[in-house]
Order: sequence, then C-alpha cells, then structure tokens
Amino acid sequence: MMESGVPICNICGEQVGLSNNGEVFVACHECNYPVCKTCLDYEIKEGRNACLRCATPYDENEQESTNHAIVASHPDTAQDAGVHARTVSFVSTVDSEYHDDTGNPIWKNRVESWKEKKNKKKKNQSKAVVQEAAEVPPEQQMEEKPQLADAAEPLSRIIPVPKSQITPYRIVIIVRLIVLCFFFHYRVTHPVESAYPLWFISVFCEIWFAFSWVLDQFPKWSPINRETYLDRLSARYEREGEPCQLAPVDFFVSTVDPMKEPPLITANTVLSILAVDYPVEKVSCYVSDDGGSMLTFESLAETSEFARKWVPFCKKFSIEPRAPEFYFTQKFDYLKDKVQPSFVKERRAMKREYEEYKVRVNALVAKAQKTPEDGWTMADGTPWPGNNPRDHPGMIQVFLGHSGVHDIEGNELPRLVYVSREKRPGYQHHKKAGAENALIRVSAVLTNAPYILNLDCDHYVNNSKAIREAMCFLMDPQVGRDVCYVQFPQRFDGIDKSDRYANRNIVFFDVNMKGLDGIQGPVYVGTGTVFNRQALYGYSPSNLPTIHKSSSSFSCCCRRKKPAKEKDLTEVYREAKREDLNSAIFNLREIENYDDHERSLLISQMSFEKTFGMSSVFIESTLMENGGVPDSANPSTLIREAIHVIGCGYEEKTAWGKEIGWIYGSVTEDILTGFKMQCRGWRSIYCMPLRPAFKGSAPINLSDRLHQVLRWALGSVEIFLSRHCPLWYGFGGGRLKWLQRLAYTNTIVYPFTSLPLIAYCILPAVCLLTGKFIIPTLSNVASILFLGLFLSIIVTSVLELRWSGIGIEDWWRNEQFWVIGGVSAHLFAVFQGFLKMLAGIDTNFTVTTKAADDGEFADLYLFKWTTVLIPPTTILIVNLVGVVAGFSDALNKGYEAWGPLFGKVFFSFWVILHLYPFLKGLMGRQNRTPTIVVLWSVLLASVFSLVWVKINPFVSKDDPSAMVQNCIDMDC
Repeated sequence: MMESGVPICNICGEQVGLSNNGEVFVACHECNYPVCKTCLDYEIKEGRNACLRCATPYDENEQESTNHAIVASHPDTAQDAGVHARTVSFVSTVDSEYHDDTGNPIWKNRVESWKEKKNKKKKNQSKAVVQEAAEVPPEQQMEEKPQLADAAEPLSRIIPVPKSQITPYRIVIIVRLIVLCFFFHYRVTHPVESAYPLWFISVFCEIWFAFSWVLDQFPKWSPINRETYLDRLSARYEREGEPCQLAPVDFFVSTVDPMKEPPLITANTVLSILAVDYPVEKVSCYVSDDGGSMLTFESLAETSEFARKWVPFCKKFSIEPRAPEFYFTQKFDYLKDKVQPSFVKERRAMKREYEEYKVRVNALVAKAQKTPEDGWTMADGTPWPGNNPRDHPGMIQVFLGHSGVHDIEGNELPRLVYVSREKRPGYQHHKKAGAENALIRVSAVLTNAPYILNLDCDHYVNNSKAIREAMCFLMDPQVGRDVCYVQFPQRFDGIDKSDRYANRNIVFFDVNMKGLDGIQGPVYVGTGTVFNRQALYGYSPSNLPTIHKSSSSFSCCCRRKKPAKEKDLTEVYREAKREDLNSAIFNLREIENYDDHERSLLISQMSFEKTFGMSSVFIESTLMENGGVPDSANPSTLIREAIHVIGCGYEEKTAWGKEIGWIYGSVTEDILTGFKMQCRGWRSIYCMPLRPAFKGSAPINLSDRLHQVLRWALGSVEIFLSRHCPLWYGFGGGRLKWLQRLAYTNTIVYPFTSLPLIAYCILPAVCLLTGKFIIPTLSNVASILFLGLFLSIIVTSVLELRWSGIGIEDWWRNEQFWVIGGVSAHLFAVFQGFLKMLAGIDTNFTVTTKAADDGEFADLYLFKWTTVLIPPTTILIVNLVGVVAGFSDALNKGYEAWGPLFGKVFFSFWVILHLYPFLKGLMGRQNRTPTIVVLWSVLLASVFSLVWVKINPFVSKDDPSAMVQNCIDMDC
C-alpha cells in the first residue's frame, strides 16, 4: 500500500509511488507534473519524450533508468506475462512491461521463441530511445516544444448545454412533477360516481403515463455535447518520419439473405469501409454471410476487384461519401472546389467502371434467382459448401490484404475477409448475436485489432474520418480508460421530407442520447458503434477501485479457503455483487493481491477454456494489450484456427453469449450487450460529427415500419422477462448510476405502455357514445390544476426543443408515432413476448398482401395489410363514429349539451390527430384508396348505421316523459 500524501498520477489515477532512494517519484523536474513511473515508461516507449504539461524533455538519466528497468524486467513464469495483458492497468513498473508477453504454463513452450524475439526487440528500442535523446541538441528540442505541447492536449472536450437553457428546463421538470402530484391527488379524491369504471380506468392510465414520463424525462437531466480535435490526434499518433501509431480497427458487416439484403447495398458498405480515411494497414473488413450464399461470395469477389480502382480514386480526390452508389447519385455540382484538371475525366471514367460493375453484380443476382437442382458449383467444379444454408461447414476467404494484391497504383489495400460460420441442425445459432461473436473470434485470430466497429449491411460510411472521430475518445489516455464503446447516431437516406412515420427518430438520437451521454453514456443501438475489444471480453475497466482478496469470496476460477477478516456485512455484500458482475476470469486490478500458487491456479488453461473456448491461439490473442498477432504466427495455422473458432459447437459450455461478446436471450441483443458492459462499470461516449458518420436505409412504408418497431419492442419484453432485467440485475454492484438505470428501465417497459394507451384512446369514443365523462364538474382549483398541467407539458417540450436543436415538426412526428406504435406494434409485442417466454409459443405476424405505386418514395405508399394494423384502425373508426354520435346527441338535446361535448370531442380529436399519419398510410397509394379499405369502410358504416337505428339512442327507454314529449312532437 502506498504512503498517504503521495500525489496521484494524472494519467492513470494511481499514486505516483516512490523512487529508488525512497523519495516521491518526479517525472518532470521543471513543473513537477505528477506522472507515475509506469506511465512515464509507457510515454517514453511510445516516443513521447517531453512533459505533458510544459513540453520540457524528460531528464536523460531518468529515461536511461526507466528504460533499464524495462529491459531488465523478465517474467519468471509465463502466467505473470499474461496477467496484465488484458488492459492497461499501470500496476507497477515491472508488471506494466509484461503486457506484450503472452501465454501460461500450459502452452509456455509454444510461445518461448516469440517471447525472446519480443524481448530483443524491446532492448533495441530502448537503446535507440536513449541514443536519440542524447543526439538531439538542445536547440532542436526547444523547437519541438510547441508541437509536443499541442500533441499532449486533450483530443476532445465536453460542451455543456448553456445554463440559460438547461436551468429553466430542470426547473420546469420539477414544477411539472409537483403539479402532477397535486393533479393525481385531485383525480383520486374526486371520483365520478356515475361513470366509476371509466374514471378508474382513466386514473390508472394517467398514473402509468406519469411513471413513463419520469423514466423518459429524468435521464435527460444533464445533456452534453462533445467536440473532437482530429488535428491533435494526428499530431500525437501520426508524426512525420515515424511509424503511424493509430490503433488498428476491425470492421464487422453482417448479412443473411442476399435476396432481402441486395448484394449491391452490402458491396457499397464494404467499398466505403475499404476507402475510409485511415491507414490501410490498420483496417480490416470482415463480412459475415450467415446464409452461406454463393451470391454473396461472388459479389464480394467482384467488389474486391472494383475496390482496386475505387479506393485510390476516393483517396486521390478526397470525395464524400465513399460509397459509389450514393456518391454518383448526389444532386450537386461535382466540379465545385475540384481544382485538379484530371478530376472530370477520371470521375466520368470511374462512373463508367461502376456502371459496368453494377451490371456484373446484377447479373449474379439474376442468375441466383433459380437454384440448380444439384446446387451451385464453384469455378473449379466442386460443389459450393453452403448449398444447404442450415447445414454447411465454416468458410473463410481472404480477398484483399494478403501479399500480391494491390490497387491499380501499386498501393496496399485494407484486408477484406469473407466469413460464413458453420451451421448444423440441432444447434442454437442465435442469429445476429451469434454471427457477431463468431466474427470476434475470427478477427482475434487473424488480425486482433484492439477496436471493433460493427455496421449493418445497409449502413455505409458517410464520413471517411469517422474512425478518427472515435479514436479521439478511445485513444485519449485520460478519456478512453473506461470507455467500452463510442456510439454514433443513425442517419438515413431515402426518407420523404415530412418523415411521415418518424423513421429518422430524431428525438431519440438528438435528445435522449445526448442526455444519456451526460450520465454514463448512450445505449448501444446495434450499428455504427466502435467497441473496445477488451470490454466485449467481459472485463471491467482498469480504473475501478481495487477489491481486496479478503472480501472476494465469489471468484470466478478459484475460491480462497483462508478466513476473511471481519468487516461490515453491507460492504462484503456490495463487493460480492461486484464480483458477480465480473464475467472475466479474474479482476486484473486484484492479481497483485495473490501469491504465486494462487496466481497459477487463477490463470490456468482450464479456466481460460471454460470462458473463451478450446482455442489456445484465441486465448493468446486475448492476452495481448494492443492487439496484433504473434510475430511467429504461421498464416496457414491461423486460418485453420479461424475455421475452428467459428464451429457451431465451439461456444458450448463457455461464457459466450452469457457473459462475453454479444449477449443472447433477446432479439435486441444491442440493448442487452451495452447494459451488461455498463453494469461492470464501463461508460460509453456519444459522438455526433457535423457530417453524419454513417447512413443507412430505413423501411418507410407503414407496415414495414410497424414490423420493425414490433421487433424492437419484442426484444424489450424479452429482456424484461429475463434475469438481465434492469429493475433488479446488478443492483448490489453499485456501478450503474441510478439515472442510467432509469433509462435502461425505460427501454424495457415502454411496450407495456400500449395497454393503458389503447384504453385511453378508446375512452373518448366510449364517453361520446354513452354520454358519460371521466372528469366531474370542474371547480376553480381543478381548472387551475388542469391548466397548470397542460402549460407545464407545453413549456417542457418547448425548452427541450431549444437545448436539443430539433424542429417542432420532428417532435410532433415523434409524438404521433409514439401513439401509432403504442396501439399497434407495442401491443402485439407484449402478447407475443409473454407467449414466447412463458408458453414457448413463437408467433410471427407476416405481410399477406401488397400493392405498389411508381414514382419517388414509391415505397411510402405501399399498402400491406397485416394484423398489426387492426387495433389502430379500430380505434380510428370508433373515435370517428363517436364524434358523429356526440354531435348528433348534442343537436338533439339542445344548448346545454354543448358544454360537456367540448371536453369529450377534444380528447377524441387528440386521438385522431395522433393517428393521422396512420390514416394516410392506411389509404395506401398517393392518389387512390385501396379497394379493400373502401369495402371495409362501407361494410362497417352500414353495420353501425343499422345498429344505431335499432337501438334508437335519442330516446331513453327509462324516461316516460321523453316518450310523452316525443308523442306530442309527432302529434300522435
């Protein structure tokens, strides 16, 4: 334990420690900037030989002594080398240099030669650093001071919302909460005796809406914006004359069915990745073909050939976006700001090349429409292994990135790898989550980049500098230590200007996610996310407080038999809960608390295999701090091992999908995966560059949009019914902030709002048809409460629009679709979720009929009749009929009936206005109404008219005076 009063290192957060003579360690004698010896070693090893604060070069004697410590440190056993290799833990000077060594006693002999090479390489680098420091004259060091100081500055900064905007917003939230309390006190204490069931239902619904509002509103308490500095990133990690030190990134692209996900769209995504503005040797693209389709394979082969021409063209002229389909369809003057005389000629030539490439890909699609009786065969005449998509071996093909394949200008290209995991009957493959976990293992064996970016096949890179934006957070020593992922907002192409069905989801991405970024970070939304690979392996961040072994009674791999010291039972319970959240084999921060025997047990090969599976090569990759594959790795061996780790039985009896990788158990594996990470203490970052980082395509017709919402809501219900429910999971660990837990709770309970919402939308029509109302005659106090509630709702919305910057049309579209989705898709998701989780019945709501129209946004006017449309259609018809009935009744009763009618009609019109986009979608085509809608409308109107005449609602059966009056009026 360090002595009290020792300064804290400004890089790693640990105490700086003592030097060899027993005094406090000082890295810079000029400004005494507190940096521990371990961090100093790391900075010198990375080539940063100047103080982070004042840019004064470190003392040469100090450099020589630290480098001597680096060279002299040699692990006695291979397990010591592997202990600290998971994360940058900065425990001690000697331990920090064990990071690049891997292995444990079981496979020690196999990595012996590799370790020796690494040690020799370190010695040479250490000598070179000392010589360079001695050879650089003082004049040159003074000249380099400004550049080093600029490189040492933060790579990003937080821009809080101005107090003039956020303070009134918070005040109104509190005021609205107080008004709600008084409002519910009035509603509960003033029941409507004449319509008690209607009153009770309305009060229950209103209480649920208030609860839902709290879950949605309070996580927005501290919204923030962020700004990145790409120039500082380049100054720090891309110094002229030195090797690039930017971290490698593995891109994951997932596709299943090439008929539903056109190969040309997937190809554009791949091309935009290969042409990204990032060092080519640092980029690897893995395409997961979960359907094992030969069409996908052949289209990737064509794409790799076209990439040899497309990538140099993009980088030569710095075009945006770098997906050819979307670049060539842009409606702008492409000659603007292009000064190269050859640009026009080369652009036209490249467009011709792309058109020819499209013809070849479309020919493959046409050919794949009819499968031969004997299945597909490859060019060499052998059968295609994936002819049976449910029963085929694992397949891997490296298209680009290997020796001999360069672009047309002779430059290296990023690596492009086709992956199709093994499929066998009787195994649970877990759909997209299983495919992503297979990609984690394949990429770890072949390239092992420390960071992973996953994209859907229909999301292309719209901003070529997006990866640099993410690296401004992940590679910042002070910011990136506990960041598990950087989330970018989703933006879409091909949506109509009015965004009828709220496909852009602006309120969620520009309001809710900014609010979460001010707490513990945004939720993971499934695509456009850059991950820290170590976080996906289930480890906790390195800056968590150390949990001493005396209280660690729930270790993952070994249990201590020594009696623990007496301490507070609450603290013991809390630390035990924290241990339960750690899915890693051991807590890296605690390894120094164990003796050699315990340590050897802790990292035994058996323990690794129980967690990560039976692959020593993959396990070695998890022990490498900065990624990469061993220098002694044999490419053929790596390919065989990569095939092994994508076997369908590899995950059996391991922690895959349970504690590490993408988590199974829900169709929305994204929410669940991000939640598990943040329960372990990680935080996430929300990055919104001015130019959207990624763009995709969204289903824009009504039926497809509702089915998409249905899938999301079903996943939330599945999480609610699982052990990972945010209402109780990980509560004792204390790592998830309570506002963050509110946000995650909101993501899983919002589908249940459909039940009170559909009841509340039917209530106005029932009130109009029965003549009853849910609110008694209002007093002055009650009127003030209702007025205050409506004003607080309006002011909250206005202030939210002000600090978020979104438009009122986007806000209104979000409100409309909240009602549309709530009374349709969310309702079906609740019932389907309970049937699936409790009874094991999996029901699917499929589209049965369709009709199309030509022209721009033709898909917007598609009419696809599906069962999800029944509840909102019913609500619309009932409310329209209720309005007609209410006015008819008011005309019959006279002037006194118009006052109560106003309140009833107001609520009914509220429902109709919110369902108006649904009504337009129900009409199908732009200028014509589908025949089925006309027939159903006429039938329902006729039935209702006959029933209305039969029951004769204008005459009360129990009121004799009315009967007499009617007889007098008719002169009977």
